[in-house]
Order: sequence, then structure tokens, then C-alpha cells
Amino acid sequence: MAMDRELLGRCLLSAAQLLQENSGTLSEIDSKFGDGDHGVTIGKIAKLITKKVQDWTDDSLYDFLDNLGMGVMGIGGGSAGPLYGTMIGGLAEPLEDGKSQIDGATLKAMLVASRDAMFEISTARVGDKTMMDALIPAVEAAQQAEDDIKAILNAAAKGAQEGAKASEGFVSKFGRAKSYKEQTIGTPDAGAVSTALFFAGLAKGME
Repeated sequence: MAMDRELLGRCLLSAAQLLQENSGTLSEIDSKFGDGDHGVTIGKIAKLITKKVQDWTDDSLYDFLDNLGMGVMGIGGGSAGPLYGTMIGGLAEPLEDGKSQIDGATLKAMLVASRDAMFEISTARVGDKTMMDALIPAVEAAQQAEDDIKAILNAAAKGAQEGAKASEGFVSKFGRAKSYKEQTIGTPDAGAVSTALFFAGLAKGME
């Protein structure tokens, strides 16, 4: 089974809905050691994703994801816009040759490209209590799945969820939260949680 434009749109709408539904929780998590606005920004990102998918007409898969990434990148409200924009836009790279459908191998390559795009703008890795605590395990888990779209997204969602949960045990090393040092242990990173929700939503869109 390959993913076409309709299915990709459905998965993105599912992800946007899950992010929107949990925006309050994300802000609550962020308020403990951050600015408390992560959920607000994620809500804006979710609304933009929804609008872009609903307005999607002639753009190729590559152009749509690339443009969506650029749009998300321009959303104000802390670092979430640029980071999510990079993560989403990075998915487009393996589609540059004009692919109209995404098979399992291509989806795995898209996830790797998304992670690598993040590596280019951030030195954060697993253990630093950022969204990378969810993104990196998601990509690694996806690579171990069979070449089936649903299996890959389910594996990525599980990896991201486990990574977000593990972030509770880490000390923050980036952003405002890093000034709280060991006090941040016991609270998950808001960015890791929202990233896990994004992947969970993508997987849910396959149901």
C-alpha cells in the first residue's frame, strides 16, 4: 500500500486535530519551566496545517510539504514554528524527483531527511530534553519496521511516545528551562510531547 495525496492529507489533518485537542496540556507542561506558550504556538501550527491541506489543489507532494514547512516556519511564538517548519519541510526532500505516491522505503527516507534537517539547525540530541527526544527515537523505530506505510507510522508513533516519556528523566539543556537544571527532572519536555502527538496523529490517520 502506497500513500497518495489524499492519504497524506488525511494523516496530516489527523495530526493537526490531535495537536489542537492537546494544546492546553502542552501549555500547562511548558508553563512549569518555560514560557507557557508552547500549546498556543502548536495550536497555530495545527490550524495552518488544516488550512493548507484543505486548500491543497495542484501542488505536488514535494511542493506541498516544502511550502507547508515554510509556512509553519513563519509562525511566531518562540522556537516551535521554525523547529516544526524544519521538521515538516524536511520530509519533502526524497520527493524532489516528482513522486506522486509514497511507498514504505520512501517514507523511511522522508523521516530520515526530516531528522537530518533538524540536525542542521540544532545540536540537541536524545537526553537534552527537547523535541529531539521524541523525533530521533521515532525515526530510528521507523527504520526497523517492515516497508509498510501503516507499520512505519505505528512504529514511529510508538518510538516518539516512548521518547517523550523518557524525557521526564532528563535535565533540560536548552531554552529557558535549562536554568532550572535538576528541577526539570520529572516533567516531560513539552516539545517532545507535541512531537509524539504529531506522530501519533499521523498514525491515527491510517485507521
